[in-house]
Amino acid sequence: MERVVQFVGPRQVEVAEHESAALPAGHLRVRTRYSGISAGTELTAYRGTNPYLTRTWDAEARIFRDGAAGIEYPVAGWGYSEVGEVTEVSPELAGVAGMPVVGDLVWGIWGHRSEGIVPAERMAGHTLPVGLEPLAGAFARVGAIAYNAVLAADIHLGEEVAVFGQGVIGLLTTRLAQLNGARVTAVDALDGRLDTARGHGARRTLNARTDSVAERVREATGGRGADVAIEISGAYPALHEALRSVAVGGRVVASGFYQGDGAGLRLGDEFHHNRVQLICSQIGGVPPQLAGRWSVERLQQTFLSLVAEGSVDVTSLVSHVVPVADAAEAYVLLDERPAEALQVVLEF
Repeated sequence: MERVVQFVGPRQVEVAEHESAALPAGHLRVRTRYSGISAGTELTAYRGTNPYLTRTWDAEARIFRDGAAGIEYPVAGWGYSEVGEVTEVSPELAGVAGMPVVGDLVWGIWGHRSEGIVPAERMAGHTLPVGLEPLAGAFARVGAIAYNAVLAADIHLGEEVAVFGQGVIGLLTTRLAQLNGARVTAVDALDGRLDTARGHGARRTLNARTDSVAERVREATGGRGADVAIEISGAYPALHEALRSVAVGGRVVASGFYQGDGAGLRLGDEFHHNRVQLICSQIGGVPPQLAGRWSVERLQQTFLSLVAEGSVDVTSLVSHVVPVADAAEAYVLLDERPAEALQVVLEF
C-alpha cells in the first residue's frame, strides 16, 4: 500500500492509503525515506490561500484566469523535497548513463508519499553524493531556491546585502550570500532565527518588529543603503522595507511567495524616488542572463555538492522529524507556532 499526505480542505490533513501502481516504461520506483515540508508554498495550500485554488494558470498565455480553480481539494502529494531508495527500474533503462540503479539513494520531487513513480528524465544524475547524509538530500530544492535568489542578486565581493526572512530558505540565502562575498545583514521578526543567522554568516542582525530596519541599514553603510536586498519571507511589509533599505539604483530580489493583495507595499515611495530595481526570482527558471550556463538542475546539484563539501550546513536546520502518520500535527506546528520550528521533515 502507498501512503499519501493530502489536504482535504483548509487546515484539514489526512494520510490516505492506495494500492501501489504498476511501474510504467521509462520510470523508476522510489521508496521514500524523508520528505521536507515547505513552510511557505505548502502552507498556502494548507491555509487555502494558494492562487491555484481560486484561479486557473494558463500555461500558454502565462497568466492566471478567473472563473475556475486550477486545483481543488483534496490536494494530494504536495511537497517537493524528497529522498528515497530506488526499488525498481524500468528494464529498458538498464545501463543508461547517469541513471540510478536499484539500491541507490536519490533525491527529487515526487511529493509527500511513501512511494514515488518518477519519470527517468527527472532522476538522471540524482544519486546522492558520496558521504552525504540522506536527510541532507531533502534540501536540494530549498537550497536551489536560495541559490537562485543569490544568483539573481548579482552580488560582488564586499557588497552590503540585506536578507529579509530567516526561515530555512532565508538562512541558506544568508550563508550562500556570505560565501559569495557579501557582508550580510539578516532581518527577521524572531530573535531565535536571528541567533541562527549569525551562525550562518550574518555580520549584523535586525529584528523587524523592534528595529527601524531601513534606517539601521543606512546607518551601517554610511548613509548609502544596501547594495542589494533579498526578500525571502513572502510578506509584503518585508518587501516594502527591503525597497526602503537599498541604495539609489540598488536591487531588490523578490523571492518569496506573496499572497493576496499587496497590503503594506507602497511603490510610490522609496521604490519610485530611488529608482530601485525590483527583480523576481522563482525556481521555475534561472536569471535570464545566466540561462546559457546555469539551469535549475545545476542549481540543485551544485547546492548538494556544497553541502557534501561542508561549505553549507543543512542538518542543523532540521528542527523536527515527524512520522508521516502525524503529518497533521506537523502542519499545525508550522501554521500556529512557527517560532518553534525550522525545517520540519516527514519520515516514512
